[in-house]
Amino acid sequence: MKLSEVKHILQTAETVDFALANGTQVPAHFHITEIGVVTKHFIDCGGTVRSEKVANFQLWDANDFDHRLKPQKLLDIIALSEKALGMEDLDIEVEYQGETIGKYDLGFNGKHFVLLSKTTDCLAKDKCGIPKEKLRINLKEIKTANACTPGGGCC
Repeated sequence: MKLSEVKHILQTAETVDFALANGTQVPAHFHITEIGVVTKHFIDCGGTVRSEKVANFQLWDANDFDHRLKPQKLLDIIALSEKALGMEDLDIEVEYQGETIGKYDLGFNGKHFVLLSKTTDCLAKDKCGIPKEKLRINLKEIKTANACTPGGGCC
């Protein structure tokens, strides 16, 4: 989800709620402790130099049970981030504390922002020897003309 999409949703939202993809709610008293731009400059296993840039939101579950982040307050924080950091309309990555800091993509299910699991992938499959997935065929489903059948006398 891009930053512009979050801003559009917040324009009409009554609350700011986050949930994990499994339905577990982020406690309503969460704080957004950081909004930033994260740039990753790296080389993949095939030798290609790459760069990624994302807008990063860090959610923190504090013991501040009376805290509730309102949509307009989050819009104000985003506007300040855009001005102070020169933030573009980037994809959003969310950091949230589980057993360790987890990084999530962001979605929206019509009611809550949803923290979507991220996965790793090889960016140079053509260069690092990973075989392409082979088509799996069930031999029982192959129909051919004049096929021999058990007891048919053709063999």
